[in-house]
Amino acid sequence: MDIATISGIIIFFGFVVASVYMGEGLSGFKPFLNVEAFLIVMGGTACAILVNYPMSAVIGVGKVLKQVLTSKGEDTSRLVSTFVFLSQKAKKEGFLALESDAKAIDNDFLKRGVQLVIDGADHEFIRNMLETELDFVRERHKVGREIFNALGTYAPAFGIIGTVLGMIMMLASIEDVAQVPRRMALALSAAFYGLGSGYWLFLPMAGKLKHRSEEELFVKEITIRGVLLLQSGATPSVVEANLKAYLEPSKRKTVKKDTKKPVEQASDKPV
Repeated sequence: MDIATISGIIIFFGFVVASVYMGEGLSGFKPFLNVEAFLIVMGGTACAILVNYPMSAVIGVGKVLKQVLTSKGEDTSRLVSTFVFLSQKAKKEGFLALESDAKAIDNDFLKRGVQLVIDGADHEFIRNMLETELDFVRERHKVGREIFNALGTYAPAFGIIGTVLGMIMMLASIEDVAQVPRRMALALSAAFYGLGSGYWLFLPMAGKLKHRSEEELFVKEITIRGVLLLQSGATPSVVEANLKAYLEPSKRKTVKKDTKKPVEQASDKPV
């Protein structure tokens, strides 16, 4: 579970609730309980997404949302340790001895790379295979980010549309001038729903997806480099030195601690 994302959503919601309650008490929540405004904003936003994107991409939004809320970054220092271990074993026993270790790896991308080495694939074939998959991963991530960016754009727009619609209906049927402030508050609640969901939820989630994507692609780039070094027969010290260059200084110190045994990497579930 991504604590930062969940905390940001819940804490801001708490600030809003506290502000309304401190200003108006329980009665202050009544203008926000506008089902019509909520339906216009969220329904309109959903319909705009259906118009803009294919159904398959829209259906996949649930998986993208799960990635935002639950995904954790991979430990790059442990990934380097895994390659150091594999290179040590390959030097002593040959590539075929890595078969059992490859099966124990949870990261599908890493597993495929190591299996290509075991199968005797050449350097260029391995590079092309892994980089092609990397390009497809990048495209999948791009679509997920675009959808949430679009949600963050459409929701405020439909909030304004809901407000304008509410004001038109109010002015067209107004009989008691004293009711204008109350009805105006109800109309503006649509703008609140639109702006709130756009800038509180959708756009920040798009930003988090961008960060997740960059992080996952970076880990895959390290993996490609490690697999190619393994295939070339580089010594463990060369493998370690090359891959450590990708790590932050604080993480480089932890690499040697895990070289006694293979490390199972987290599953690389696509966005």
